[in-house]
Amino acid sequence: MAEQKKIRKYLPTVTDVLFYIAGGFFYAGGICIFAQNAKFAPGGLSGLALLINYLWHFPIGLTTIVLNIPLIIISYRMVGKVFLSKSILTIAICNSMIDILSPYIPMYRGSAFLAATFFGVFLGIGQALFYSRGSSSGGTDFMTMSIKTARPHLSVSVVAMIMDIVIILLGGFVYGSVDSVLYGLIASMVMSFVIDRILYGIGTGKLVIIITDYGKKVVDQLAEVSARGSTMCKGIGTYTGEEREILYCACSSAEAYTIRRTAYIADPNAFIIITDTNEVYGEGFVDPMNIDKFLK
Repeated sequence: MAEQKKIRKYLPTVTDVLFYIAGGFFYAGGICIFAQNAKFAPGGLSGLALLINYLWHFPIGLTTIVLNIPLIIISYRMVGKVFLSKSILTIAICNSMIDILSPYIPMYRGSAFLAATFFGVFLGIGQALFYSRGSSSGGTDFMTMSIKTARPHLSVSVVAMIMDIVIILLGGFVYGSVDSVLYGLIASMVMSFVIDRILYGIGTGKLVIIITDYGKKVVDQLAEVSARGSTMCKGIGTYTGEEREILYCACSSAEAYTIRRTAYIADPNAFIIITDTNEVYGEGFVDPMNIDKFLK
């Protein structure tokens, strides 16, 4: 029993470190294989470190760690001790890997467009692994969180975007090419997309909202055709003043067309809204308890 308690106590920490190491391999691989020779700056401190490496040949990993030090000092009171301590460990792991692996990993010397794309994929996977365990690779994450704490009215996404654009434009100046700016933008967009898909794509789907006079009929048809349940509530049209039924049906993207078609067959005058959902948890979708256990 005592041994089991010890294992449970240290299991989250061990899991964190394993995630950081796995993310570090992707992070280091993206920079060493695809970005180091492709002449573009993707934004963030890693992009700035790539520019410094190009100009003065300083090690990319060590440079990134040094650039993070003043940000850690500035933000340590604002980002929280747990997040900061985890991020410091992540910064040390992933940037050490860059300098250690760099001499042994062959650089990709093909299309700059493919280099930017796969750089974004690799870093996106790495960052998603860090974020899923409550950590980050530092850099602009520290700055945006600190600015948000000091100025809550500012948008974090806008602040981060401005910082990244400044470094991407600086890359165009250093490399002397407009293409460098375009590839930097591509890399950043791909990375953001991959992070979103990994962190939130597990539960993506559609929410179909059906406003009808024949709620029970529509519900029965949906259950028969798609095996999807729905939530029904009463609503009053503000224009007509008439009472109608509103159905909320969460479904996969592939099922949305079938549900819409079935609803119109049951009630040709139905008013239907279909929206995207980033996450859907519950019976028939992702089990929230399993996700929580996985992320703890």
